[in-house]
Amino acid sequence: MKKFCIAMFVLLVFTGTRFAAAQDYIIGEGDVLKITVYDHDDLTQRVRVNSDGTIMLAMLGLVEVGDLSVSEAAHKVAKLYGDGYLVEPQVNVFVEEFRSGKATILGQIAKPGLYELSNQITLLELISTAGGLTEDAGNTATIKRKTIASGHQENIITVDLRQLIEKGDTRLNLLIEPGDSIYIQKAKLVYMSGEIRRPGAYKCDNATSVIQVITLAGGFTDKAAPTKIKLIRKTNGHEEIFEKVNMDFLVAPDDIIVVPESFF
Repeated sequence: MKKFCIAMFVLLVFTGTRFAAAQDYIIGEGDVLKITVYDHDDLTQRVRVNSDGTIMLAMLGLVEVGDLSVSEAAHKVAKLYGDGYLVEPQVNVFVEEFRSGKATILGQIAKPGLYELSNQITLLELISTAGGLTEDAGNTATIKRKTIASGHQENIITVDLRQLIEKGDTRLNLLIEPGDSIYIQKAKLVYMSGEIRRPGAYKCDNATSVIQVITLAGGFTDKAAPTKIKLIRKTNGHEEIFEKVNMDFLVAPDDIIVVPESFF
């Protein structure tokens, strides 16, 4: 069911969002670019970025575009054509093939590893390409990214997968960039025991309440004492016991919820 949801939301990616992200894509070695100049069809060119970041353009010769964003490259080419060649040229740069980078996806994913970004690819598409999430996958994906704007410092981006996949918030479906390292966190678990229909381990997050876990576990048995629920929590190696826990009490990872039997 989880893989089906991922596939569905991949299909719902907004074209407009992809276009905006494409303008921020950093051009690199091996990328294939299509250069068009409005009202000058003879200057339409398809070029591959050389190892030194240059491309060969008609009339201009070698132009360095490596480490520029797509929009910056278009602006640079337009300025060069406008410097003695054309009057106010309108230049468009489109990346036809993405060959300049790879991304790594690790953690709770079916086929972790290094993937070549041969095309624009979003987080959900990369997850799907890597075989989908495992049963132990949590609700968080962490993306480590180095950007030119930050002086090549590593930025950490946290994505709420439940918000993205279950609630369809496509703003979180980020475009993966060359050099990205994605890690799918393991699910945090809380344990149910006692007079509950399906005792066992259940996924939780920082906003999961006792009643939500009980619902996941199928609810109480006929012998349960709902007003006497006990919660056992370990903090820094010390065990803490909460008696007569309220249903809206928020659980923490590794909590044990015990539903006692009613004797009346």
